[in-house]
Amino acid sequence: MFYLASASPRRTELLTQLGVTHQIKISDVPEVRLASETALAYGYRVSMDKALAVQALVDAGDWVLAADTEVLVDDETLGKPKDEAHFMTMMHRLSGKTHAVQTVIALVRGESRWQNHQLSLLTFRTLTDDELRDYWATGEPIGKAGGYAIQGKAARWVSQFSGSHSGVMGLPLYECDQLLSLAGWTSCN
Repeated sequence: MFYLASASPRRTELLTQLGVTHQIKISDVPEVRLASETALAYGYRVSMDKALAVQALVDAGDWVLAADTEVLVDDETLGKPKDEAHFMTMMHRLSGKTHAVQTVIALVRGESRWQNHQLSLLTFRTLTDDELRDYWATGEPIGKAGGYAIQGKAARWVSQFSGSHSGVMGLPLYECDQLLSLAGWTSCN
C-alpha cells in the first residue's frame, strides 16, 4: 500500500499525475522551526517526522510519502496566515520582491529512508491593499504556505519564476519521480 501523509488536495492531484495510486493518512506533527535550524534543515526534519508518524500507523512494508512546503523571505519561514491581518503582513513582505519556495519530500518504507528537495524563486509584482483584501475574501489564502496558491488567483501576480510549478504547489513532480525510482518503487509494489 502507498500512503500520502498529507491532507492537501493539491498533493493528492500531483501524486496521481505520477500514476501513484495511494491513500491519505495524516498525523499531527508539530511544524515549529527551531531557532538554530536553517529553513532547509527544518524542511528535511519536518517532512521526515510526518512520514515516520504515518509509518507508525500502517504496515511495515507500506510506502509513506510526506512533504513540507515553505515560503521563505530572508530565510524566515512565513507559514500559513492565521487571520486577515497576518495575511496582509505576509503579502506586504512578498509584494514587489523575490522570494523562495522550498518543498522537501520524504519517502519511507520499513527501515529505508529517502529525501529530496526543490527550491523555486518567484517575484510578485507590487500588490495593492485592495487586491489583497479581495484575494483574502476568496478564501484561497487560508491554509496555504505564504498565504497564496500559485495554481489559483495569485498566479497573475507572478512576474518572474524559476523552478518547479508543482514544487510551489506542494509536491515537485520531477524530484518525487526521481526519489520513487531511486527507492525502487513501481506501481506493482
